[in-house]
Amino acid sequence: MTENHPFEIVQDVELAAAPERIWKAVTDDTAAWMFPTDQWPAVRTVDERPAHLVTRMEGPDGWFNQLEHVITEGPDGAHLHYVHSGVLTDNWEQQYDGAAKHTAFYLHTLGEYLTHFDGRAVVFVDVQGPDGATAPDAFEAFLASFGLSGVIPGEKKDLDVPGLGPVEATVDYANEYFLGLRTAAAMVRVFGRNLLGDRVGLTVHDFSLGSGDPVGGGTTADDAARSALADHHAAAWGAYLRKLYA
Repeated sequence: MTENHPFEIVQDVELAAAPERIWKAVTDDTAAWMFPTDQWPAVRTVDERPAHLVTRMEGPDGWFNQLEHVITEGPDGAHLHYVHSGVLTDNWEQQYDGAAKHTAFYLHTLGEYLTHFDGRAVVFVDVQGPDGATAPDAFEAFLASFGLSGVIPGEKKDLDVPGLGPVEATVDYANEYFLGLRTAAAMVRVFGRNLLGDRVGLTVHDFSLGSGDPVGGGTTADDAARSALADHHAAAWGAYLRKLYA
């Protein structure tokens, strides 16, 4: 019989953005810093724009998954109090550890988005490595392939990035599980999930095609251009990962 294990992950972050911009990022623009969530059948149980949002999904046998955002305006932006609660079942300790680590990375990326790309339309791509990317040293092999072993946040590197070409990239996040790279037009998030029972994968958040709302400049990209750019990144990174982990 499956046993339910309630959990709660709490994070507090300071964000250099107005509450309205944070609200938009965590509701409409999740693909810009995390992944698209519009396909989730979540219900807003609290909807007090732009200060307090609670979304919840429920399932059989007491299962639920809930996200709470409390946004408080401050002198230099806003404070976000984030609570992810719910129920885990099989292998719950590893799931909890992985979820907590991912939460810190995602909320950091939210801050990077709001600081550097807020208001720009995003092309989101998720690319997972092949079976070789499950090896214990797969994440380190990825870092080594770019000369990024031992890199620390804040370093700037001239890199030839699949899908982006030769660019200057800022390392905005780096630990034993994750790598965050930011260029003038994109963010690349690399997940060392091989260390969490899965495989190395990455997401690309490309902001080069224009503005998504009136905050930014430029024009909103049409669907054909967005689709072509997504295919470009997926093909480039797919080929790179297959070769790396052959």
